Amino acid sequence: MKVKLVLPVFVLGVATHVSIALAQPPGTFIATGKMITPRYFHTATLLQDGRVLIAGGDSSYGVSSAEASAELYDPVTGTFVPTGGVTTPRDRHTATLLPSGKVLIAGGGPHAGCCSDALASAEIYDPARGTFTATTAMTVERAGHTATLLSDGKVLIAGGRRLVAGSGASFLAGARLYDPATGTFTTTGDMHEPYCDTATLLPNGKVLITRGYFYDLQTDTEYFVRHAELYDPSAGAFAFLGDTITAHFDGAATLLLNGKVLIAGGYAGDFESVNAELYDPATGTFAATGDLTTARAQDGASVLPDGTVLFAGGHGGVPVPGGGFDNLASAEIYSPATGAFGAVGAMATGRDILRATLLSNGRVLITGGNEYYPCCAGERDPQHPEVSIAELYTPAVLAPPLVLLSLSANGSGQGAILHASTHQLVSPDNPGVAGEALEIYLTGRTDGGVIPPQAAIGGLMAEILWFGKAPGWQGLNQINVRVPSGVAPGPAVPVRLTYLGRPSNEVTIGVAQ
Repeated sequence: MKVKLVLPVFVLGVATHVSIALAQPPGTFIATGKMITPRYFHTATLLQDGRVLIAGGDSSYGVSSAEASAELYDPVTGTFVPTGGVTTPRDRHTATLLPSGKVLIAGGGPHAGCCSDALASAEIYDPARGTFTATTAMTVERAGHTATLLSDGKVLIAGGRRLVAGSGASFLAGARLYDPATGTFTTTGDMHEPYCDTATLLPNGKVLITRGYFYDLQTDTEYFVRHAELYDPSAGAFAFLGDTITAHFDGAATLLLNGKVLIAGGYAGDFESVNAELYDPATGTFAATGDLTTARAQDGASVLPDGTVLFAGGHGGVPVPGGGFDNLASAEIYSPATGAFGAVGAMATGRDILRATLLSNGRVLITGGNEYYPCCAGERDPQHPEVSIAELYTPAVLAPPLVLLSLSANGSGQGAILHASTHQLVSPDNPGVAGEALEIYLTGRTDGGVIPPQAAIGGLMAEILWFGKAPGWQGLNQINVRVPSGVAPGPAVPVRLTYLGRPSNEVTIGVAQ
């Protein structure tokens, strides 16, 4: 059966970027809805339907005030609405969007002094039901850890810290793997040193770990370090990589479209840093790039659809009359093409420990954070610096997420997906089977980018075999994937891609037993 590929109406013409009339000028922030609960150390997760799940966090500085509440941001209405609460109050936890569309919430815990009283528990948020349900707990409690969705659909949990009675915080070198298929955590190789500041999935499937700080409980000594490691999922082990140029404690790491990792800001010793550097997986080395325009730590960073990176807020120590410090409202953009940072419009409210989430419409949602340093607030209330007003940043270029082609004109239903061996349609009458290679046709992938999309078939991660421009089809992209084992058979099995953290539309294929 030969197939005529039909573009959905809203991408007719196949433009890489889309021009949209906006009241908001590019490069600026505007206020959007107000969160139901002000919070920091929360998580903000873009769901497959385009809404953002805001979960947990801390709603009052300096007291035990970890939140069990959760809410959803709807970019269509610009409002926040409540959803089911987490089963256990937690901040400094992680939230990971799984291939099934559900969200894994792991670790964290109620605030206790300068640290979190870490939990081993984990839970799953189901957007269809709006509920959280407990899943198997981790074997070790942890907070301030990292969580990375791997290419096989498992989640790598690494580092973090926990409280030890009478001794303070203990930094962890252990790691665990969460398998959505079984709902369980298993051990994997330990890191060579405790804690990790950032964990970034590389295009080759390995994970870059960087750290700028850890505390030795035995000697009561803190260390600012520059050591980096690589986690290899195929070996289940970490290996020392070398040193970053600068310690980046509480800095940000962002995967660029060219496959390099931008690491910027954070503390380099006792002060916020302007230093930035690039990790190149091809050479396994770190190299300097342009400096931030403003020293900042605990800021929000988000890669934009055009490949540039937004850095917003954080703290850099701005004194105010009466004592205390306001956190940063400024923002800047990193351009990989020039290797330089440049200032853009500022937020209306300064904040640190915020979340910056790239939305499906190409804008960036800024949520939560602290407006000022509560520990040196001067004449202000030291217990309530949390920000409830959210803001939207509009980049210079707005681009839609990936669009899977379908046989209809609305981007849903039967997908334009072919058997790689015969180039025939994968349909209910001609279904795919586990282990088979398929060809998926789509639009919207950035030309020249080396980051592979993630593909889910029937809620399970599919292996990416090849991706690039579709041969013979002007303006189309193609991704070849392997049907994962364990997919529930049926005439309308869902297929979806995720790229730059943004899910595509959903189409269907037939899959045989």
